[in-house]
Amino acid sequence: MSDAYDPQNIFAKILRGELPAFKVYEDDRALAFLDIMPRCPGHTLVIPKAPSRNILDIDPDDLAYVAKIAQKVARAGKAVFKADGVTVQQFSEPAGGQVVFHLHVHVIPRHEGEPMKPAASFKEDMAVLAQHAEMLKAALAS
Repeated sequence: MSDAYDPQNIFAKILRGELPAFKVYEDDRALAFLDIMPRCPGHTLVIPKAPSRNILDIDPDDLAYVAKIAQKVARAGKAVFKADGVTVQQFSEPAGGQVVFHLHVHVIPRHEGEPMKPAASFKEDMAVLAQHAEMLKAALAS
């Protein structure tokens, strides 16, 4: 497998508007949207708009900005979903668990005693995702 950035990855297509997403936050440098196969309610992905495969090649300033937005999303998700905590994950390269090769940070609201669903095991109902996205958008806009 090549370690070059592939502009045809699914997140690049979302950034270009070629694929839909439940967006909760967007500015000129980052986009946050719901994972359609959430491990917990409110599972959000934060990505840079700049092309970067993962943590190994992203510009440090872009990485810092993604972290800043991930923190905003974490605070909003914890409040909106009345979570007890938040799990933040980033995977790089196949051996590190990366599946989509555009840097992304998982922000997952968590409740005490409730395990996360296995990765990619459950596709959430679109109406539920739409409702969750509206809740997070409102919290992030305030």
